[in-house]
Amino acid sequence: MQEPRWLTDVEQRAWRKFAALITVLPAALESQLQRDEELTHFGYWVLAMLSEAPGEELRMTELATRANASPSRVSHVVARLEQRGWVVRHRAPADGRGSVAELTGAGRDKLVGAAPGHVDNVRSLIFDGLTERQVAQLDELCGAILHRIDPDGELCTEPPG
Repeated sequence: MQEPRWLTDVEQRAWRKFAALITVLPAALESQLQRDEELTHFGYWVLAMLSEAPGEELRMTELATRANASPSRVSHVVARLEQRGWVVRHRAPADGRGSVAELTGAGRDKLVGAAPGHVDNVRSLIFDGLTERQVAQLDELCGAILHRIDPDGELCTEPPG
């Protein structure tokens, strides 16, 4: 049996800080949105992706890609957003086969109302404590890691393109 590729001391320190970050940051983002807007962080993310799309609508598969999530997860969240009147789903007009999620006026209003508190929370949790150089480094590091992981959490086998 081959010996595991153990982490170096430097890698171990970095990993533990990163693991702590991916535990506490989502909870902090979720807490603010739930408290102030009765909205999950992922629900906010889906509304934001739709708001940025042409016509404020996307095929469900494209929405999953933009949200960095599995189609199943996006489908469940969109169903909850539909129940609240913030999103509607319909068949794709081009081929009638795929489903399209569309932001409603109420969904846009919800997003517009939630955005100031959310961005203030993101700024205070992350960016206010970093220099411009560190923000650029964070962008580069996150991009490098994300390129290696697919939305289902598996290691990508194809190079980014």
